[in-house]
Amino acid sequence: MSRSLARSIFACLLMLLSGLTLVSCSQTAAVLIHNSPPIPSQTPTRPDTPTIQSTPTSLASAIPTKNPPAAITTPSPAILSENNQLIIPTETVLPSEHYILNISGHHQYFAIGCEASVAVDWAAYFGVHINEFNFQYEMPLSDNPDYGFVGDVNGPWGQVPPYAYGVYAGPVAKTLQKHGLPAKGTKAFTIGQIKSEIAKDRPVIAWVIGNVVGGIPSLYTDRQGRKTIVAAYEHVVIVTGYNEKSIRYMTNGRFYQTPIEVFENSWNVLENMVVYWSK
Repeated sequence: MSRSLARSIFACLLMLLSGLTLVSCSQTAAVLIHNSPPIPSQTPTRPDTPTIQSTPTSLASAIPTKNPPAAITTPSPAILSENNQLIIPTETVLPSEHYILNISGHHQYFAIGCEASVAVDWAAYFGVHINEFNFQYEMPLSDNPDYGFVGDVNGPWGQVPPYAYGVYAGPVAKTLQKHGLPAKGTKAFTIGQIKSEIAKDRPVIAWVIGNVVGGIPSLYTDRQGRKTIVAAYEHVVIVTGYNEKSIRYMTNGRFYQTPIEVFENSWNVLENMVVYWSK
């Protein structure tokens, strides 16, 4: 209790003793109580008192930013140039049809020498003239067609190794290379790749069966244990054109047109083997 309030109560008692009325005492006490300071208590927080924010842990977290940019994904076929400029190659769109017209051929000289005959016709198209007889005997001999000519080039057609048979793309391409031509022999080529070559006016040598007919492949093992696929009536043609439904090819100097599925059926027997211009 404050001293002022105590004095007021004491004065009021004196007034009562002095004969003053209770009303005057009450009025005096009320005035004194109104003017006295408030009784100390816990000070409530004002509703309008601002809340102090905690200090950010870093300046970057305190500065509002836009959403971060998405990562740039580089397409797989794209490359970077010397000055780090992104180069995305355009997709090659092949024409729906294309034919090589300025190519000619001749009838093969040897009984089963179709590879040499076709190779010299293919070389002549690119301006390199080779004697067919010389080309035949420049190729190595082997009991495996992947490594050289199998059997007698004048033997009967339609046999399989180790009898008179023929030769595959590898030795043919290597012999063409000796004459300065960028020939490459391979298997597992595709129709799309053949069309791409033809569209560039580059004929393709392809291994088929007979005059592009079906055949039965078989696995052959040579004397050294090396394996390869062989088939009776192995033959070689030059593909010279295509359209959406057919393939054009040349054999023994004559041109034929056959449905793509018929060509593939024959070509698949010997694993889609070709010799093509690789430069």
